[in-house]
Amino acid sequence: MRELRRIGWWGTLLAALMAALSATPAAFANPYEKQLANGLRVIVKEDHRAPTAVHMVWYRAGSMDETNGTTGVAHLLEHMMFKGTPSIGAGEFSRLVAAAGGRDNAFTSKDFTAYFQQVPKQKLEQMIQLEADRMRHLNLDPKEFEQEIKVVMEERRLRTDDQPQARLFEQMGAVAFQAHPYRVPVIGWMNDLEAMTVQDARDWYERWYEPNNAFVVIVGDVDHDDVFRLAEKYYGPLAARPLPARKPQVEPTQTGTRRLTVKAPAELPVVVMAYKVPVVRDVEKDVDPYALEMLAAILDGHDAARFSRRLVREQRLAVSAGTGYDATSRGPGLFYLLGSPSEGKTPAELENGFRTEIARIVADGVSTEELARARAQLVANQTYKLDSMFAQAMEIGQLETSGVPYTANKRLIEKLQEVTAEQVQAAAKKYFVDDQLTVAELDPQPLPDTPRRRPAATRH
Repeated sequence: MRELRRIGWWGTLLAALMAALSATPAAFANPYEKQLANGLRVIVKEDHRAPTAVHMVWYRAGSMDETNGTTGVAHLLEHMMFKGTPSIGAGEFSRLVAAAGGRDNAFTSKDFTAYFQQVPKQKLEQMIQLEADRMRHLNLDPKEFEQEIKVVMEERRLRTDDQPQARLFEQMGAVAFQAHPYRVPVIGWMNDLEAMTVQDARDWYERWYEPNNAFVVIVGDVDHDDVFRLAEKYYGPLAARPLPARKPQVEPTQTGTRRLTVKAPAELPVVVMAYKVPVVRDVEKDVDPYALEMLAAILDGHDAARFSRRLVREQRLAVSAGTGYDATSRGPGLFYLLGSPSEGKTPAELENGFRTEIARIVADGVSTEELARARAQLVANQTYKLDSMFAQAMEIGQLETSGVPYTANKRLIEKLQEVTAEQVQAAAKKYFVDDQLTVAELDPQPLPDTPRRRPAATRH
């Protein structure tokens, strides 16, 4: 009877969250979309709760589009995009955004590069004008490049070379993937940065920064027809140009466990187990990515999750234990199990603990209560996301760049709702096998006498 009451409580919460989701005015009644003659898509989501607007430009070009010898160029160009145009001086872009009462930033991933400003709605036209200007008229001054490449190399030293866990994940990616470009770090290999030239950046800009390789997302207190007129005015005159052909980049089938050890100054060991898994390719037909998302929520994410309850509190095997999985990406997926063993426990014991928990799910499945809790958690995350205009814009952009239509947002949640305990069990049995596993271990070395440098604030 106690279990039924708990299940009923989670069911009530889930129903409330779904009602809130469907009742939110900004949730799915829009967005509106228009494609300009040059191929640029403009997506507008009206949200009139506050007099602000988020303006984002997404380019379908990330580190996975780079070639050997120029790794890191996508991220480097992101930095150079703030170095001015014939009409805007170096550094003036961000100053103008700040003067308008807004904030701006940019970020590069394996799949995309994106730029955003969040401003009072009356300043939106100025932001569109500024972004359209640098989409086609960017200055790539050799002197500015020489300064900025040094900034990027220092960023790599501080954020990767000096950070043990970052080094661990970088090396693990290079081992888990042997052919697919996901094996390359977004920031690039240091040797490539040292050899990079301003012409490399110029070639990347001219190859990918085209209106027909980009889309604009605007969320806020705006009228979509007004936004479309502004987009036609500023982005419309930019001519489309042919894009390079993207050839298939398929990772060969893995046929056995891969292992690596990274030695670095650190306080604790870290164990990462990465299994190759699918991501969403067909929203309607796919089953396993949704089951894997549910599995991640069952293993991690709250105090009652299996890893927190069993590995951390009951067995005291780990000081931390969690999962990582993203069901939407242009490239192949990885499902991470990661943690640090408790004092007196070894990385091998923690790895065995992870394996034991997965084996229990393969053998015994998951409970109705666990599934209800995971559903409520995942739907809650989607519901809370609607409180932020920036998060709404991010969601649209990330879905689109991964190849999933943003209009499928609601259907993705419904598909999560349809996941059964049997599907979760079947996914664990199918994908959590040694032939698809890469194990990375951080072997902690003595800490230096001087404190490690903290990562500097950067544009990201």
